[in-house]
Amino acid sequence: MAAPPDLNGIKTDLSRRMDGALETLRREFAGLRTGRANAALLEPVKVEAYGTHVPLNQVGSVGVPEPRLITVKVFEKGMVGVVEKAIRDAGLGLNPASDGQLVRVPIPQLTQERRNELAKAAGKYAEGARVAVRGVRRDGMEQYKALEKKGQISQDELKRWEKEVETLTVGHVKKVDEALAEKEKDIRAV
Repeated sequence: MAAPPDLNGIKTDLSRRMDGALETLRREFAGLRTGRANAALLEPVKVEAYGTHVPLNQVGSVGVPEPRLITVKVFEKGMVGVVEKAIRDAGLGLNPASDGQLVRVPIPQLTQERRNELAKAAGKYAEGARVAVRGVRRDGMEQYKALEKKGQISQDELKRWEKEVETLTVGHVKKVDEALAEKEKDIRAV
């Protein structure tokens, strides 16, 4: 006789996958510039070094000494120009300047038009996260229905687990909405 299905294990896996969608959303939000300096703003920047593209934090240490300035202390003097170029070419609208081995990245004031664009982009990221969470819900529902179809769980158990998955989904979508509201507040702050 086959072992009974691990119903809690399925729910735990679904929760882990939904948490992954939230974490991805947070990383995407970190890349949206809000007018205040934030080291996470430079996370997407890749630098061509050592024959490959590496994250910026592998060739220099990123700091935020002032609310409108990010600095990168480059480890090797020969990499300063490459780091400057990588930041300039990253499409973040930033214009770095070097001072010895220190690259200064001033954060320009955001215009109202740019704030609206950033808020719209944040909304798209949030909708992508909601879609991902709902996709995980669909997968979970299908797993439980398959177990019921095979006779491994009863219809009553199926209904109970479907409610559990729905509760999990609603909670994660609420977290996405809260993260979006917080990011929009940051973007619109002057």
